[in-house]
Amino acid sequence: MPPWGAALALLLAALALLGLLAPRLRRAVGARTLPGARGQDHEKEADGRGAAAPFSDGREPLPGGCRLICKPSALAQCLLSALRRSTALEPRPRSWLSGPHLQTLCHFVLPVGPGPELAREYLQLADDGLVALDWVVGPCPRGRRVTNAGGLPAVLLVIPNAWGRLTRNVLGLCLLALERGYYPVIFHRRGHHGCPLVSPRLQPFGDPSDLKEAVTYIRFRHPAAPLFAVSEGSGSALLLSYLGECGSSSYVTGAACISPVLRCREWFEAGLPWPYERGFLLHQKVALSRYASALQDTVDTHRLFRSHSLREFEETLFCHTKSFPISWDTYWDHNDPLRDVDEAAVPVLCISSADDPVCGPPDHFLPTELFHNNPYFFLLLSHHGGHCGFLRQEPLPAWSHEVILEYFRALTEFFRTEERMKGLSRHRVSFLGGRRRWGTLQKREASPSSNLDEIFSWKRSYTR
Repeated sequence: MPPWGAALALLLAALALLGLLAPRLRRAVGARTLPGARGQDHEKEADGRGAAAPFSDGREPLPGGCRLICKPSALAQCLLSALRRSTALEPRPRSWLSGPHLQTLCHFVLPVGPGPELAREYLQLADDGLVALDWVVGPCPRGRRVTNAGGLPAVLLVIPNAWGRLTRNVLGLCLLALERGYYPVIFHRRGHHGCPLVSPRLQPFGDPSDLKEAVTYIRFRHPAAPLFAVSEGSGSALLLSYLGECGSSSYVTGAACISPVLRCREWFEAGLPWPYERGFLLHQKVALSRYASALQDTVDTHRLFRSHSLREFEETLFCHTKSFPISWDTYWDHNDPLRDVDEAAVPVLCISSADDPVCGPPDHFLPTELFHNNPYFFLLLSHHGGHCGFLRQEPLPAWSHEVILEYFRALTEFFRTEERMKGLSRHRVSFLGGRRRWGTLQKREASPSSNLDEIFSWKRSYTR
């Protein structure tokens, strides 16, 4: 583990051991909860009257107390049927991993351990900047399955959180996807996770320009393979911005967001519970400290590294620049992930938890009207899971990973069935049209009043 990771782990572990973490988090999260939403026990949630109740809207519950929020459609019915058959959602007895803060801290703090074998590529962008692509090449498990009938493995593009932290859950998803026959690749932004910052320009929160070039390169390498995409936490802003700007030209077959941050501006302005705010802020400061001399010509590094909140850090880094300063409002006009959401033409499954301590209560930070009105967006809301946690007892992977891969398989089968039905429909129309033309020709040839001139005249009119 790098030094900054050890410092962050020690900071949060010390807070937890001293008994300071739980009470303060309860007060912080409780202050952001609507009146009447506190004091609800597990039995009340299981009856559908807990934190997820305002989002049920008459939808039949799924196993494990989850609910699917979406606009009714054929694809929604297919997804609902797949989730009802899913073993990943089956209820299990609560364990020591059930707490939201523990689920979140295990995800962000615990060391990654032996992860997959990665082959890194650096992609030089149009402005001479660099992004990194980590292709997961091993270990290759026995009995690896392919994901489509053509035999080509589908490419799974994984976008980590906006802070650049490569978590154990991201690597666990890559390993599980590799076992299921996918070809995972992890996208790293400029200056993130060992990617050199060769120009004094970082990627704003919701700017998909670098991701567009990366997807173009992936399509160049694997032109015939289906492309799926998954984002984690705050990385959802980048994925949703890309899908909205590209629309039907995104090359993506299906997408999923784990604990997405959808109302990003409000999220920054409201602030996080103080342990998470301090932890994420410390991680960003340590990651950018190595580029302090390169950034001092573009931003006020003294003010940047003395920031006391994520909003102040983001505003100093991207708004209060020395070359082209902009306002906070203008910044979010260009970086809000939902600014072009109506243009998205790819099914997107968002998996969120009602006890997420980072995003806050779902009735504050989940735009439910998006899922009720847009047929491409689906929300799977669970009672428990924390932020990007959704952990189960070892050695089982996070149940969110299983659900995402089952969702991609359901999408593939749904689109394959749709194409087959369209093909049969076109074949039937062509066949019936051919029968009608052949029948007309037979009648004309069998008619006693027909002669060579009439047949020739008919052929001329047919071929004109």
